Amino acid sequence: MIRLPDATGALRPYEPRPAVPVPPGPPPSSRTLYAAAHVVVDPFGDTTPYGRATLDWDATLAFRRHLWAHGLGVAEAMDTAQRGMGLDWPAAAELVRRSAAEARAVGGLLVCGAGTDQLAPPYGPLEAVVAAYEEQLAVVEAAGARAVLMASRALAAVATGPDHYEEVYGRLVRQTAEPVILHWLGPMFDPALEGYWGSTDLEEATATLLRIVTAHPEKVEGVKVSLLDAGHERELRRRLPAGVRCYTGDDLHYPALLAGDGQAHSHALLGALDPLGPLAAHAVRLLDAGDRSGCRAALDAAVPLARHLFEPPTRCYKTGIVLLAWLAGHQRHFAMAGGLHAARPLPHLARAYELADGLGLFPDPAAAEAKMAALLAVHGVER
Repeated sequence: MIRLPDATGALRPYEPRPAVPVPPGPPPSSRTLYAAAHVVVDPFGDTTPYGRATLDWDATLAFRRHLWAHGLGVAEAMDTAQRGMGLDWPAAAELVRRSAAEARAVGGLLVCGAGTDQLAPPYGPLEAVVAAYEEQLAVVEAAGARAVLMASRALAAVATGPDHYEEVYGRLVRQTAEPVILHWLGPMFDPALEGYWGSTDLEEATATLLRIVTAHPEKVEGVKVSLLDAGHERELRRRLPAGVRCYTGDDLHYPALLAGDGQAHSHALLGALDPLGPLAAHAVRLLDAGDRSGCRAALDAAVPLARHLFEPPTRCYKTGIVLLAWLAGHQRHFAMAGGLHAARPLPHLARAYELADGLGLFPDPAAAEAKMAALLAVHGVER
C-alpha cells in the first residue's frame, strides 16, 4: 500500500496491481509504429537548466533495444529526446550515430530527426537555415538512417511567408538520398513554431504543406502531424498523394487514427509509444489478426495515461515519460537534461504512476512502488 497525493496535497491509499507482461514480438504488419524515444542522462553530469547534457549511453541504447524487441521502430533524436529542451546538436549527432549502429546490429527500424537546432537567435538569413538542415541531414544519411525533417524554430523566425517554406523544403528533399518524413509540430509542443508553414490559419498552412508534398511525392515517405486535432489529421491524410503516409503524432487520439475509418488510417510516430510501445504493438498485432475490437480495447485503455502525460503545458510530457522509464526499471534514476525532471508537480507524477500501474506497465510492481515511495519521501510524504 502506498499513499498518493492529489492536487490539494491530500493523501489517499493506493494498492499496486499485478504486472501485465507483454512478450516481445515481431513488428506489426498493418501499421508502422515508431516510438519517439527519450534519452537517459548521466545523473552525475550537469542536469541543471544551465548544463550541457551528458548521456548514459549504455542505458539510452538499451532502451532502444527494448523497443525494437517488441516490434517497434525508433524515431531518434526527436522532440521526446529533448531536442531544444536540454539536448544540443553535438549530443544529438552522436545519438544518431550510435543508434544507427545499434539498429544495424539488431535489424531495428530507425528514422532520425534532422533540424536546425545548432543555430541560435538571431538566426541569420534563410541560407543559414538551409545550411543547418543540410549539415544535420548529412549526419543522418552518413549514419545510414532515414531522416525526419523536423520543424525548425529558425525557419519559423526567418521565413516571411509560405514561399520560403516551399523553397527550403524543396531544396532539401531534392537532395536527400532516401525519401524523408516531414514533421509538423504544433505550438502546444513548442510555442516558437506558431504559424509554421507561413500562416496561423490552419487551412492555409495545410495547403502549403500539401504543395510541398505534391511537388515531390517520390521524395516524401510520409508526413508526421502533431497538432492534437484528429479531424484535421483525417482530412490531411485524405488529401495526401497516393503512396505518402500519414504518421499520427496525436498522443491523445491515436487509437481511432491508427484503427482507421474503413477507408484510411494513420501510422504512428509518437512520444506516447515510449512507455506504451509494447502494449501498442501487441494491440496492432491483434488488428493484424482481424481482432479490431481487441485492438481498440487495448489502445483505448491507455488513453487516460497518455492524456495525463500530455496535459498542458504539453511540451513537459517528457518528464512523465522519464519517470515511468525509471519506475519500470529501464534506468536507475529520475534525472533529466536541463533540469526537466522538475517540470511537473508531484501530484502529476503520482497520478502518472497510478495510471501506469493500473495498466500493468511495470514489470516489477513492488520495485516501482518502492521507487515512487522514495520520490514521495523526498517531498515529505511518509508512508
